Amino acid sequence: MEEETLEHVHSVIRVFKWIVLPASLIYVFALFYFFNENALGSMLWGILIFFYSNFLPDLPFIYRRKKDEEATEDLSWYKKYVLLLFAPLLIWILFSGIHLSWKTQETFHDFKSLTVYGIFLLALGFFAFVKFPITIGNMLEVASLPLYGVAGYLTHLKVDKIW
Repeated sequence: MEEETLEHVHSVIRVFKWIVLPASLIYVFALFYFFNENALGSMLWGILIFFYSNFLPDLPFIYRRKKDEEATEDLSWYKKYVLLLFAPLLIWILFSGIHLSWKTQETFHDFKSLTVYGIFLLALGFFAFVKFPITIGNMLEVASLPLYGVAGYLTHLKVDKIW
C-alpha cells in the first residue's frame, strides 16, 4: 500500500510540474489577455481538484466489499456513485461514528466512473464559476474544473496501468 501511494505521489508531482502547471499559467494569462477575465481562482480550485482527483478512485476503499465476504445484494448504481462523488463526506461520517451498511465491489478504476466524475465536475464548475451574461471566457472557467479533475483521474488510472 505504501509503495503504491508513493508511486501515485511521484507520478502526480511529475505530471503537475511538466503539464498542469505550465498549462495553468497559459490558461490564466490567455483568459486575462483575450477575455479580460481573472481566472486565478478557477486555476487554484482546479489545481486542488487535480491533486484530489489523483487519489479519488482509492478513497471509497472503506466501503469496498471483499471478494470472500458473504454475497449480499450490491448497492444501487446511484449509491455507488455517491461513494465516488462524495467520498470525503462519507469518510467524515464514518469517523464521526455513524455506520453506513453500504458495501460494494465497485473499485471506480474505469472510464465509466471517470465520465460520471467529469460530468459532476462540469455541473459543479457551472454553479461555482458562471456569471450572467455568460461569455466565452466564463465558459472556459466553467470547463476548467472538469479538465483538471479528469487529468488527475487519468493520472491515477495511468499509474494503475488501466489506461
